[in-house]
Amino acid sequence: MRTFQDLHVVVTGATGELGGAVAALLLERGARCHLPVRSAAKLDPALARAHVVSGIDLADEAGVTAFYRDLPELWASIHCAGAFAYTPIEAASGADLDKMLAVNARSAFLCAREAARVLRAGAHGGRIVNVVSRQALEPRRGAGLVPYTMSKAAVAALTQALAEELAPERIGVNAVAPSILDTPANRAAMPNADVSKWISLAEVAEVMLFLASPDCTASGTLAQVYGRA
Repeated sequence: MRTFQDLHVVVTGATGELGGAVAALLLERGARCHLPVRSAAKLDPALARAHVVSGIDLADEAGVTAFYRDLPELWASIHCAGAFAYTPIEAASGADLDKMLAVNARSAFLCAREAARVLRAGAHGGRIVNVVSRQALEPRRGAGLVPYTMSKAAVAALTQALAEELAPERIGVNAVAPSILDTPANRAAMPNADVSKWISLAEVAEVMLFLASPDCTASGTLAQVYGRA
């Protein structure tokens, strides 16, 4: 079992299903988690022993900068915050694209930039982990999801470009690309789907913890975590 004992780790999106699963697993492994959230009221009570900072909009540059500036020496920053939207192209507006870019790409960029700043100031390197999507790696699967697919493709590009930039400083930058996650929200949205083909939150969280761990020496990896769908 990989340990994060007393390592300081940021997890964004902890009020969501994937971010919550990642934060819970990190706490179980001994990490000191720092959770920037819009509202702590939406946080699972099991995460209450983490360091929670409310009122953070991850698309707001000043707010993200202030959050990271106040952290202790950091080991990893894991970016689970994001959103999904089904938007056929004829119904998609510029505002729809702006929203997907802000919630998915801008938030990942700002958090990665500030995490890099903090990690560079330390003496031990560190890890940055993003979340992309299967559509980002296989854009033809993005039919009906063009703004979402564009935003996640931007995060994939961010991951690989930043990995190259930070490699000399022993800061690994990787991402997971999950297929459909088996979550209550997805089950409700697709009641007739064969959920046995989906991937579990626990499996994706385990991969993310490996990418964030001192054991992982890879960088620039877009790890496919696919179910049978």
